[in-house]
Amino acid sequence: MKRRRLKNWRRLFRANLALAKKLWPGQICKSHLKALETLTLRHGISVGSGDLRLLGSRWYITHSGLLSVAERKGCLGIRVEPIRAFCDPLSNRWVFRAIVFKKRGSKGFDGFGDSSNTSPLVRGAEMRVAETRAVNRALRKAYGIGLCSVEELGLVSAPQMPLAVGQGSNGHAGANRSSNGQPRLRDQLCLLIRQHNLDPELVKAYAADFCGTATLKDASRDLVESFITQLAVAARKDRDGLLCKLNSYAQHVEANP
Repeated sequence: MKRRRLKNWRRLFRANLALAKKLWPGQICKSHLKALETLTLRHGISVGSGDLRLLGSRWYITHSGLLSVAERKGCLGIRVEPIRAFCDPLSNRWVFRAIVFKKRGSKGFDGFGDSSNTSPLVRGAEMRVAETRAVNRALRKAYGIGLCSVEELGLVSAPQMPLAVGQGSNGHAGANRSSNGQPRLRDQLCLLIRQHNLDPELVKAYAADFCGTATLKDASRDLVESFITQLAVAARKDRDGLLCKLNSYAQHVEANP
C-alpha cells in the first residue's frame, strides 16, 4: 500500500512540476524543485488544486491546501474561538485561537491569528481573515509544514508587479489593453469563458476561492493571472474535470445570488 501511494505521489510530483513551469515560467530553480518534491511526497500537495503559490520567489501554501492536507491525514477536528479580550468589533480588530486535533484524546496544536496588516481589499472581512490565519497556523504546526501561508502575509500577500511600458507608449492603457500592450485580465477571462462555454458565475466563484478572497475583484493581479493560466490549461486538457470542479461551486452561487 505504501509503495503504491509513493508511486502515485511521484506521478503527482511530475504533474506538479509540469504545471508549475507553465504557471511560473523561468522562475522555478533547484531549491523550488526540491521543496516541491518534499511537499508532494510528504503531504500530497497539488499545484493544480491551488495548494501552492509562488510569490516573490518563495513557495506559500494556501488555506485550501492546508485543509486538504488535514483531510488526507485524517484530522479529527478544528476548534476556533475568538480571544475576546483582544477583540474590538468597532475598530475591526480581531484575534482568534484555533486548535487542531489530529486524533481522539490528543491535546491539540494551537495557533493564533489576528486581523492586523490586512490589505484594504479585504476591508470589512477582518474577522474572517483573523480566523483563517489562526486555522492556518494551527494546521501548519500540527502537520509540520514550514511554509508560511498566503493568507498570513497580509499586505504583501499579493505583490503588485509593475507593468512594462512598451517603447513609444505614453504609459497609459488603452480601452482594452494594459500598459504593457496585453489584453486586460478581465478580457482574457471573458474570452476563456466564451471559448470553452463555461458558466461565468461558477468561474467567478472558483476564481475567488482560488485567490483566497471574498470576491474576484478583491484579488491581486498576480493571483488572477495564475488563475487564468490554470483555467486555460484545465479547459484545454481536461474540460470534463474542470466542469466537475465548477459545478462544485453551484451551491455557493445559489446561496449568494
